[in-house]
Amino acid sequence: MNVILLEHVENLGTVGQTVRVKDGYARNYLLPKKLACLATEKNLNFYRTIIEAKKKKLAKLKVDAEAQSQKLSAVTLTFTRKSKDQDAKLFGSVTTSDIARALQAQGYEIDRRKVVLPEAIKKLGEFQAHVRLHPEVTAIVAVLVKPEEAGQNAQ
Repeated sequence: MNVILLEHVENLGTVGQTVRVKDGYARNYLLPKKLACLATEKNLNFYRTIIEAKKKKLAKLKVDAEAQSQKLSAVTLTFTRKSKDQDAKLFGSVTTSDIARALQAQGYEIDRRKVVLPEAIKKLGEFQAHVRLHPEVTAIVAVLVKPEEAGQNAQ
């Protein structure tokens, strides 16, 4: 089934694109959530002004996202976690929620769903977290995981 996207859909397309998707995906997800409409000439004419307005809005948001991306790229988040002695494995992990909370503590309003970790952080060391600020803009935040000191374990 061919549909016209009314919103940006991750791994599918951006506003105004006509894409081919499976019928069930369109009927059960895209159409009920108003993320897309059927690709007919009538719908294309009807939604053309809405799509153009959304494209302009996305262009403005992209400029803001690029500016915020510059600021976020300079941020280094440091986490202290318990770990085994020699092999540096953590007793837990650093999650996207942890990263989002740490960014919020520094004054950035980032939703945890916008934070993407290429791999789970289950060891000590330096890692990178990707923050999707816009469909076309992603900031890379440095994440440093350090072991707890012996004095901290006693508390």
